[in-house]
Amino acid sequence: MSGLADLFPLLNDSLWHGFAVFLRVAAIVSMLPAFGEQTVPARVKLIIALAFTLIVAPAIPAMQMPASFGISTFLILTEVLSGLALGIGIRLFILALQTAGTIAAHATSLSQVLGGAGVDPMPAMGYVLIIGGIALAVMTGLHVKAAELIILSYEFMPMGRFTDASILSDWGVAQVARAFTLAFTLAAPFVILSVLYNVALGAINKAMPQLMVAFVGAPVITAGGLFLLLVASPLMLSVWVQAMDRFLANPFGPIP
Repeated sequence: MSGLADLFPLLNDSLWHGFAVFLRVAAIVSMLPAFGEQTVPARVKLIIALAFTLIVAPAIPAMQMPASFGISTFLILTEVLSGLALGIGIRLFILALQTAGTIAAHATSLSQVLGGAGVDPMPAMGYVLIIGGIALAVMTGLHVKAAELIILSYEFMPMGRFTDASILSDWGVAQVARAFTLAFTLAAPFVILSVLYNVALGAINKAMPQLMVAFVGAPVITAGGLFLLLVASPLMLSVWVQAMDRFLANPFGPIP
């Protein structure tokens, strides 16, 4: 009986430590590509969060149970907010793919084709890029990189401490700027194709005013956009996954 009595405090501390880690892990998993999608059932997300917790908890220094309810509440808030901040930073890469697809679709007159195929309304190009990007990220070990990110996050965001608001806001603005820069970089070939198409169409219309250039040019830009998607999407997705890998390896490092 004495052995069991000595075991109970240790068990309580271990359960509390696991719960504290679970708070941050669950917040990150809810935003994580593939694992945190809206189409994934909540029960599956819970199992994924528990699995990540079992992986991460042994690598984090154990924390004893707080002595008061106020300290416990403060710890819960800090862990949830830290997890959400990191999760949103990762989620912005999905937003970059969605934005790149929208820019490409509008540039090539494909914005209305299968516009409601996804959970969020988006052109078909954006949906194809997101599905391809998620598949590529999972194939290249997203679960391992996410676990490493969570363990690394405790060095920059210690358990039970709020990150300074000015530092967090500057970091968030930088991540949003990087997401939109990445989106335009990925969609640049389609924007260039659109500019060349409109310049050529204007020259043809100037030379032959009686020709209905819109009826001739519409199939050309549509076919050109689809062909460019076929050719450029592997390179686009490789650039995207490399950018996300750099973030997962060092989320608070300098932005290239």
